Amino acid sequence: MAMLEVNNINVFYGSIHAVKDISFKVEKGEIISLIGANGAGKTTILQTVSGLLKSTTGSIVFNGRNLMQIPAHKIVSHGLAQVPEGRRVFLQMTVMENLELGAFTQPASTIDKNLEIVFEHFPRLKERRTQVAGTLSGGEQQMLAMGRAMMSNPTLLMLDEPSMGLAPILVDEIFTIIQSLNKAGVTILLVEQNAQMALSIANRGYVLETGKIVLTADAKELLNDDSVRKAYLGA
Repeated sequence: MAMLEVNNINVFYGSIHAVKDISFKVEKGEIISLIGANGAGKTTILQTVSGLLKSTTGSIVFNGRNLMQIPAHKIVSHGLAQVPEGRRVFLQMTVMENLELGAFTQPASTIDKNLEIVFEHFPRLKERRTQVAGTLSGGEQQMLAMGRAMMSNPTLLMLDEPSMGLAPILVDEIFTIIQSLNKAGVTILLVEQNAQMALSIANRGYVLETGKIVLTADAKELLNDDSVRKAYLGA
């Protein structure tokens, strides 16, 4: 059984059919990338997996549990965490306060260990732990959002557009961190507008168009696919 199996989900916004019969899987240890144009349904899929939106059909099975039967606020305690698009850190709170909020499902005895792991991957957060989050750069806020999610000790981390609004040098740094998290044992489901970067670190990819998966393959195959290169890689 795959770590995550999404089977035949359909999601509507009123009369708009945003996600249409989507099925995919994520194996333990993989980096899986969902790519597609704006409005293709990528964020909607992540929000449905995390319980914020509801599918009218199908199932979402994570480590043997159907997440569609679990309230959204309890899903994180099962080992699944999402870093939302736009980071959404608590701007008036310090770095440490943001990180501590990320550990709200964890027993107190594990918080120091999780914090140590976060600071190992994000040393800049350790340097700025007393700084108010709203004064951080965009890249540092992205690191904080990822660190906050890691405080819940997830086995699957879902990232929604982690490179959005960042300078190229910071994009490289964020993607290096994503790879280091994966090497440390965290499975990654990545939604990313920068298809070139996403596929360069992924094991497999799914291409979405208007709410449907139109292509799936190993990431290297997608990087070399002419139709994908023309549509998403600017080639």
